[in-house]
Amino acid sequence: MEKVLVAEIGSTTTVVNAFGNLLTEQPRFLGQGVAPTSVLEGDVREGLRRAVEELEKDIGPVGKLGEVPFYATSSAAGGLKMTVHGLVPEMTARAAREAALGAGAVLHYQTAGAMSEEDWEEVEHIRPNIMLLAGGVDYGDKRVVTENAQRLAHWFQGASWRAPVIFAGNVAARAAALKAFTGVGVDVRVVENVYPDIDKLNIEPTRSVIQEVFEAHITEAPGMQGIRDIVNGSIRPTPEAVLEAARLVYEEVGDILVFDVGGATTDVYSVTPGSEENQRLALAPEPLAKRTVEGDLGVFINAAQVAQLLGEDFRKRWGGDWQTYLRPVPRTAEEIALSEELAGCALNTALRRHSGRFRHYYGASGRITRVEGRDLTRVRWVIGTGGALTRLPNGMERMKAAFERPGEALLPKEGVAYFLDEDYIMASLGVLAKDFRAGAWRLLLESLGL
Repeated sequence: MEKVLVAEIGSTTTVVNAFGNLLTEQPRFLGQGVAPTSVLEGDVREGLRRAVEELEKDIGPVGKLGEVPFYATSSAAGGLKMTVHGLVPEMTARAAREAALGAGAVLHYQTAGAMSEEDWEEVEHIRPNIMLLAGGVDYGDKRVVTENAQRLAHWFQGASWRAPVIFAGNVAARAAALKAFTGVGVDVRVVENVYPDIDKLNIEPTRSVIQEVFEAHITEAPGMQGIRDIVNGSIRPTPEAVLEAARLVYEEVGDILVFDVGGATTDVYSVTPGSEENQRLALAPEPLAKRTVEGDLGVFINAAQVAQLLGEDFRKRWGGDWQTYLRPVPRTAEEIALSEELAGCALNTALRRHSGRFRHYYGASGRITRVEGRDLTRVRWVIGTGGALTRLPNGMERMKAAFERPGEALLPKEGVAYFLDEDYIMASLGVLAKDFRAGAWRLLLESLGL
């Protein structure tokens, strides 16, 4: 049986999953190996080898690394750090943000309008992996995006580092933007405008190029240079791989929402167009596939911020020493109970932030109702992945509780089916879906208990 390996290279741990018979009607999830990530030691290969060694203890030899089919997702080395720069906050800048998050990026900085020296100082501090430059609908305003390209080119000339730049703005400004970067030594990619016309999003071309640039440049990140010695398949940002798995579910069974609660962040993914009625009321367009990242909601690194949201009752019940029971991998009854309560709060808060709501305005003709944000009323599948949901006892109950008492939030009210990614392989299957779509779908159904 030919084995296919997929590594999920995180900031602290590296997981290697093994699969077999992916091109048959009976694909198999063979096993999983885990080891500490070794990026900070200067060489990702060591962590990969250790994880493979752990895997081989369970399933036997997997073959010679570098020759066996080996894919990867990565959020190590700081993940995919991006900055985005648009024209109007609620139009081109927002469209660029949606494209970046949907491609699995960690968005560190966003600007709208003309970039300033202070903006460049912030960018220099971040040193993003990719910069996304947008602005202007097609054949509309081109001055600001052109001047931003010229400013970036000038600033890069005086810098000791370079970052790839993706131009996804006004088509009429492309030539001038490209000319500005001539001779600067910056890798510039041109794609279709992310916001070509009023109330029209076009983020898929940008997402695709972000992934290409990520794969080309991740091998240059500190500690990641040797990754191609082992990984010979595609390398994707881990959040993008999860979103790709969510797209697979949408294509097979319909509208879906995915929770991924982690130690530092809580990611929410949804693939749904919303109801036709609410689309007509929308204040702004929404992408079919959307990801939001709540950087203040985590069950370990950001637990103190979640505890603040839980309020005085939480502190009274747990006392001032609640952090005594805080563990990255909870084991005792008290540690598990604490992590579950934190996860429940993170779920509820992240869902409310991800979802849209009705907004009521009053004018000369009376009250006008509009939809602001993401309409989730058509969602019928809800899936939990990540350690906090799949490895704690009551992940399913916590997800269901998050949908209770929706208030003004545009959440589904009935007919929702809840599942857990029991094998914790959703990201791996997302990266395999392109080459092994049918096998990835069957394995995902098995992990969901179907």
